[in-house]
Amino acid sequence: MVEIPGPNPGRTIFIGENMISKLISLIILFFVIIDPLTSFIVFFVSTKGFDNKAKLKIALLSVILAAFISYLVLFLGENLLQLFSTDINSFKIAGGIILVILGINMSLGKSITDIEKMEGDSVHAIASIIATPLISGPATITAIIISSSDFGKLLTGLAIGIILAIIGIMFYLSIRFHEVTSKAKTAIQVVTTIMGLITLAWGVNYIISGVQAIFQII
Repeated sequence: MVEIPGPNPGRTIFIGENMISKLISLIILFFVIIDPLTSFIVFFVSTKGFDNKAKLKIALLSVILAAFISYLVLFLGENLLQLFSTDINSFKIAGGIILVILGINMSLGKSITDIEKMEGDSVHAIASIIATPLISGPATITAIIISSSDFGKLLTGLAIGIILAIIGIMFYLSIRFHEVTSKAKTAIQVVTTIMGLITLAWGVNYIISGVQAIFQII
């Protein structure tokens, strides 16, 4: 933590505190958008017919694949936008629309994927579906590109890593405490609905921010 004199006499500003507050904001953002609870439910339901060794393999593959996609997007960043001849403001509007749709679906209790149809699928198939679109889907990719532009790659990368670690721990706990987690679906759905409203709000903010920036340029 770096200590510097504040603009007013007798006041000190801590740079580290500002970074920590930004990191916390990013962690909340990615927790809401990625929604580990939904991934947790899909993992739990789709792996019911597998032994613990196969479940562990699915969990590891899911997190590793999601991490690869997320950090690839993080490091390529705005180069991806330039490749498709667009800019960060237009992407904010498009990404905001995606978040709005995702938030509405979460709030109404609609699943991104039909988890009942996933039962009995192969280890790699289930891991791929959980990795994307559940963990590293369009909304997550949107948030990564915009956040890396607004907050920097370091803080964004740390936030992503923390959320992926949380998801990995949740998958492991699902394997270890199968009976307990089987009774928590209702509570998880309630929390997911609340996070859907927050996702909706983030989407609206992205759209407003993008529109304002475009009009300022014009």
